[in-house]
Amino acid sequence: MRIKRGVAARAKHKKILKSAKGMQHYRTRSFRLGKQGVIKALRYGYRDRRNRKRDLRALWITRINNASRELGVSYSQLIAGMKSKGINLDRKILADLAVNNPEAFKKIVNTVKEK
Repeated sequence: MRIKRGVAARAKHKKILKSAKGMQHYRTRSFRLGKQGVIKALRYGYRDRRNRKRDLRALWITRINNASRELGVSYSQLIAGMKSKGINLDRKILADLAVNNPEAFKKIVNTVKEK
């Protein structure tokens, strides 16, 4: 007796079309176009989860650079000075200090400035 795939195929199509919800035009109604859209969206998601880390690091560096230049030290001088003084703070924490707690950031910069 042959096995008919109607139920399995219907479930597969419903799963894809549910994932394509929110897309435009025939991607929400056509299985073939919906599947293409879902595959592309998953590929973009995978790629951009990695790019987000890159983008955030660039944002942190920009914030640190702007805050440190106001205090008379460039970003590269600040990072080099922190390494030589043994201050182990990552860029995320430094950027957060620069934005939300300028006094603490100023103390770090002054510590680096001291010869």
